[in-house]
Amino acid sequence: MDEALEALDFSAVRQGLTDRCQTALGAERALALAPTDREEAEARHARIEEAAFFPLKLGGVSDLRPLLARARRGEALSGPELLAAAGTLSRAMELKGGLEATELSALKAVAERIGDHRGFVRAVERALDEEGEVRDGASEKLKKLRGRIRPLKRRIQERVYQLLDRHAEDLSDRFVTLRRGRYVLPVRAERVHRVPGVVLDRSSSGSTLFVEPLSVVPLNNELARLLLEEEAEVKRILGELTARLASDPGVNATLKALAELDLTEAARRLAEDWGLSRPVFGPPGRYALIEAFHPLIKNPVKNDLALDERRKLLLVSGPNMGGKTALLKTLGLAQAMAQSGLFVAARAAEIPFVRAILTDIGDEQDLLADLSTFASHLKRLKAILEEAGPDALVLVDELGTGTDPEEGAALGQAVLEALLEKDARGVVTTHLAPLKAFAAETEGVENASMAFDLERFAPTYRLLLGVPGRSYAFAIAERLGFPKGPLERARALLGEGAKTAEALLARMEEEKRALEAELRALEAERRRAEQARRELEARLGAIEAERERILKEARAEADRLLLEAERQIKRAKERARSETGKKDALRQILEMRRSVRPERPRNPYPELRPGMRVEVPDYRAKGKVLELRGSTALVQMGPLKVEVPVERLKPRDEGAPRPTEAVVVKSGFEPELNLRGLTQAEALLALEEFLTEAYALKETPVRILHGKGTGALRTAVRQALKRDKRVERFHDAMPYEGGHGVTVVHLKV
Repeated sequence: MDEALEALDFSAVRQGLTDRCQTALGAERALALAPTDREEAEARHARIEEAAFFPLKLGGVSDLRPLLARARRGEALSGPELLAAAGTLSRAMELKGGLEATELSALKAVAERIGDHRGFVRAVERALDEEGEVRDGASEKLKKLRGRIRPLKRRIQERVYQLLDRHAEDLSDRFVTLRRGRYVLPVRAERVHRVPGVVLDRSSSGSTLFVEPLSVVPLNNELARLLLEEEAEVKRILGELTARLASDPGVNATLKALAELDLTEAARRLAEDWGLSRPVFGPPGRYALIEAFHPLIKNPVKNDLALDERRKLLLVSGPNMGGKTALLKTLGLAQAMAQSGLFVAARAAEIPFVRAILTDIGDEQDLLADLSTFASHLKRLKAILEEAGPDALVLVDELGTGTDPEEGAALGQAVLEALLEKDARGVVTTHLAPLKAFAAETEGVENASMAFDLERFAPTYRLLLGVPGRSYAFAIAERLGFPKGPLERARALLGEGAKTAEALLARMEEEKRALEAELRALEAERRRAEQARRELEARLGAIEAERERILKEARAEADRLLLEAERQIKRAKERARSETGKKDALRQILEMRRSVRPERPRNPYPELRPGMRVEVPDYRAKGKVLELRGSTALVQMGPLKVEVPVERLKPRDEGAPRPTEAVVVKSGFEPELNLRGLTQAEALLALEEFLTEAYALKETPVRILHGKGTGALRTAVRQALKRDKRVERFHDAMPYEGGHGVTVVHLKV
């Protein structure tokens, strides 16, 4: 499959993945990525999807394999190297702990491979500081050695500084320095005889000699001995830590798990940056890609691609540079990326898991083997026919080219027939008219073309199914200013049959474009309707929220007034206990009653009365007044009872005599709503009014009669009830009370 991946430019996908890796471990894994088995590919898909909920940050992780190899060879690692190893293993365990606390099963499966390295990490943290230097407390011996070295250094420095003052005139500069690890004085060369000591070094000019004073020699000797012991102890400690790392059996598995997690995060970022989607492995021989595109092309055109039992092979034709090869690679890359565990370049993709991707793409002349372009095509076609089958994807570019057109067409038809016999699936491109005719007449092969815009003189890269492509040779030649005489002669030589076929193709393309334009217009209208629906739902939601807010404020105000009234009544009762305060208390209670329960205002519209017929412009309906409620009226409109402001009503029988029959008006609330016979819109409006009234009156439960019928009205009612925050629960009525035709609603009162 390596040749196929190279032909499909899969290396560019690998590079895109590598660029997004955070570690050398992941980058190495990305560069080697290739199709794997189905189980591992699907596991990677799941990990990429889960990584969107748990970003995998691998800062501080390094490739420990070189250090591990040296450690296992017996080489002692330095403090900073051991610190880097501990940091990587510590970060790995942090990731493991974080993932184990989630429900992300695919990522947890990888995290479980990370070993327990706490012993090594803690040993390093105890022995080394933040710079990788060995701490004093790394061992008792080192602690004692350094406890002797520091005061000894101070004694030596004090002794040397005393000599510095004593021999000030003999020194070239007033400072103390170290040579060969021993404290010395910078003495002028001509006065060195005045400072007893051992000459250890001299300056580059020779004018200064660095002298170790004799009085300091014993102290320097003692310091050197202690430093050697310190160095040996430090090496021993680093050696033990190195051996501990080398003997840890879980390090290799941990590094592999880190590489896989890094690759997963890189694949998630690649999917986000390139707009990729998770594929689904479907049944053998079935391809269904929606809005597929070439991921390596800037601003690509998206096309739908489908292969199945009816359309086994797609024969794509059309002008050069029209996107035929890009279409081949789009399908091939989708297959390769899906089987490598990556998301694919499509809005949705269902593809089979195949054994092989068989390609003949591009011009690969083998000069060393003395093979021409045609010979190299034949070589690859031979390999394709040998391996083709229902579990292989075939991609052939420019079938039948490179030789005599008639012979090439005959050979191409034979190849297509052989592929059909093997039940293969694939896409083939060609310019040869006989192959287009073969596809039109043969079951299992379908013509397709890449559209070309003659007005803009440019390809559109859109795939047209069922229509063979035109070469547009004459149109292109004419646009480029080809001489008119030879062009007309070429048209004459083409023959009537070819002219007729070209005209038919042109008409088919025009009809196809018209149908697609109509479909696009219908889709745009559907999107506008959907947008309007969403806006309406948002407005209704805002209205409902405002209604809830007002009701909440009203309830709060009522509760406040009630509490205030209770306090005043309590005080009035206390005053009424005395005979003199009874009248005042009674007067105060009456005033409170009037303030809390004011008298009903007079009807501002005396011409309205119960039983009167009215028009309701807001609902574009007619109705009958059932009850006057101050500035509002309860109006019966068909099966609906709606409370409407009086000023919004228009009397229909003004001036008419009163009806001879008495009008019976129900002033109480009926806990049952009959929606049968209404449209969904009317039913939902009535339901909203009914629930509002029931909720305000704290009536629960209530019954909604919608009938059984097709179930559409019942479904609409129950969806509205699910969205209504006032509804606590609902259920079917008992069988003898209506069963599925009645919904019983319990409100939050």
